[in-house]
Amino acid sequence: MTNPTGRRVTANISLTLDGHYSGPGGPGDMGAIVSYATTEVARAHLARIHDKATTAVLGRLNAEGFLGFWPTIAADENADPRDRAYAKWLVDAEKVVLSTTLTEAPWDRARIANAPAADVIADLKASGEGDILVNSSASVIKALLAEDLIDRLYLMICPEITGGGQRLFVDGLPASKWRLAYQEVGELGEMALVYDRAR
Repeated sequence: MTNPTGRRVTANISLTLDGHYSGPGGPGDMGAIVSYATTEVARAHLARIHDKATTAVLGRLNAEGFLGFWPTIAADENADPRDRAYAKWLVDAEKVVLSTTLTEAPWDRARIANAPAADVIADLKASGEGDILVNSSASVIKALLAEDLIDRLYLMICPEITGGGQRLFVDGLPASKWRLAYQEVGELGEMALVYDRAR
C-alpha cells in the first residue's frame, strides 16, 4: 500500500497476561485491566499514545463508551493533568467511528465510516498528517492486524490471568515481526510496551 503522507497507523490496548482485553464475563468485564489504569506507568503511557496522533479511529462501542467518560475529564480542573491532556486531545481530535449501525456520529468532530477498516485507513493515509491512532477498539485492531496495516502497537500488560474472555491475538493472523521501541514496568508489575512493526 502506498503511503504518500507518511502517516503511521498506531494502536493502543490493554491486555492481561493471558492476552485478554476483557474477562470471561463479557466486554464489560474489565476488572483485571481497570485496576491498573491510574498507575504512574499507565498515565505516562496514556500521554505517549496520543503525542503524535491527529486522528482517532474508534469502534462503535468505544466511541459511545468514551463519550460518557472522557469529556467530563477534559472539563474537570481537578483531574490528573495527564488524564485531562488525553481527554482534551480526544475531544478535539478528528474522530472516525467505524460502525454499520450508527447513522449519526456520537461526538463532535467525528464522522461515521460504514466500510472495512482497511479501506478507512487507506483513505486516512492518503491525506493529512500525524499518526492515526486506533484507540482501544479491539475489533478494529484485529481487522488491521489481519491486513498487516499497523505500524506501532502501544500495549499495557496487566499482571493478571483471567482464564477467559476476548483475546486480541487470535489464531490465523499473518506472521509478523516487531521491534521493541520502549518498555517501562510499574510498581504493581504492570508493563507499558511499545512495539514497531519491522518491515
